[in-house]
Amino acid sequence: MKKISAAFDGLKFSNSTLNHAIQIALKSKALLSGVFLEDFTYHSYKLFDMVGSQGVSSDKMKALLNKDKETRLAAVTVFEKECLKEGITYTIHHDKNIALQELTKESIYSDLLLIGADETLTHFKEDRPIDFIRDFLTEVQCPVLLTPKTYKKIEKVVLLYDGKPSSVFAIKMFNYLMPWMISLDTEVVSVNDPDDNGYLPDSKLIKEFVDCHYPKVKYTLLNGNAKIEIVNYLKNTDQNTLVVLGAYKRGSVSMFF
Repeated sequence: MKKISAAFDGLKFSNSTLNHAIQIALKSKALLSGVFLEDFTYHSYKLFDMVGSQGVSSDKMKALLNKDKETRLAAVTVFEKECLKEGITYTIHHDKNIALQELTKESIYSDLLLIGADETLTHFKEDRPIDFIRDFLTEVQCPVLLTPKTYKKIEKVVLLYDGKPSSVFAIKMFNYLMPWMISLDTEVVSVNDPDDNGYLPDSKLIKEFVDCHYPKVKYTLLNGNAKIEIVNYLKNTDQNTLVVLGAYKRGSVSMFF
């Protein structure tokens, strides 16, 4: 049995993350851990919401705190009901300390962790890359699946490969964690610098390895700046695509994403 962790902001609950987590847990017969990040520094309200005619109002503060508590409990209830409905073995964690530290610790004890790509853990909106997600990915200790705002069934898999061990390791971990995706359209995408010789790095070795797991795989070799070419290539796909890429700490493309 695997352990899949799904991180949630109970004040802005992500149904997309829940749906992806449910599907993966069902396919892998995993324990699904609902990680509810209830950082004591984070609330849905702003400072001026607590101000009354006599300054900061204790009654207003109490009412706002209770409202947040109820919202978070409602999110937990949704998670629990869906797990029971699908017959999934689950556990619930209420992480009340600093969210980034708590989530990093959760990742140490997880085979896979899911979180929304737009989770900010603040009441402010941010453009991508989200600060919280960027900081988390530099510290994470397990594979991470970033989920979109809206749930869409995965139709295609793109494996990004740059010839470095981290990109091959990502492909390995993806196959170990989600072997049922072998049935989907699969493509290995690599980018050559214009000054390179135009060959796939370690072509024989990577094809020998990938073909063992994905016999119908397609190989695509692009030329140019990886940060630009990969994004442009993915924008033109007409399928709901899952992109697999390597270590965030060391890969410039990973840092860009």
